[in-house]
Amino acid sequence: MQQKEKIIPTHVSIIMDGNGRWAQKRGLERIEGHKEGVESVRACSEFALEYGIKYLSLFAFSTENWGRPKEEIEGLWSIMLKSIAIEAPILKKNNVKLRVLGDISKFSDNLKKQIIECVELTADNTGSNLIVMLNYSGRWDIMQACNRFIKEHPMEEISEEQMAHYLSTEGIPEPDLLIRTSGEQRISNYMLWQMAYTEFYFTEVLWPDFRKEEFKKALEAFSNRERRFGKV
Repeated sequence: MQQKEKIIPTHVSIIMDGNGRWAQKRGLERIEGHKEGVESVRACSEFALEYGIKYLSLFAFSTENWGRPKEEIEGLWSIMLKSIAIEAPILKKNNVKLRVLGDISKFSDNLKKQIIECVELTADNTGSNLIVMLNYSGRWDIMQACNRFIKEHPMEEISEEQMAHYLSTEGIPEPDLLIRTSGEQRISNYMLWQMAYTEFYFTEVLWPDFRKEEFKKALEAFSNRERRFGKV
């Protein structure tokens, strides 16, 4: 029997869920789950590069996450600052271009500076793309796109093509595959416009335990699906 050809998605997006529950199951503070989750980010980013995935996007912090305890949010920023500082030279060396999408205006000056420096450091890279969604939501993206269009084109109607141009994800292919960890089966206000024909993969595995083998399972499941895009 002829083996089915492996299909490599161009763009994989991940909702990284379950850090807090991972820590609580072990009697640890929730922030420890976020620290361990960084290792999963590194492992999945490396595997995406090895597998030939051109775009990997990660839903790291939503607009709704501001409702979490203040100490957890501050801990997250601390982890993020440290991670960005460590990973930037590695991304540069591996020819990976970093993009950060979302409304970063609420972040501290120090975090904004770190993000901008890392993005600029990798701006000329031409290999794969790592997209980190920070203070992002699908509704925010659609609203900011519409508002920008209205400002530039008053009294005109926006088309689908123009919407794609004004979204924060301009120039990035729509996700072929969305992975969500921790057993939740919803997209939580994430890339609402962009996921019209995205394949979904839900797993019970908590994000800190989602490493290369689990990523490989998701990609194999995707490879076995038939995508019709509304056609026969």
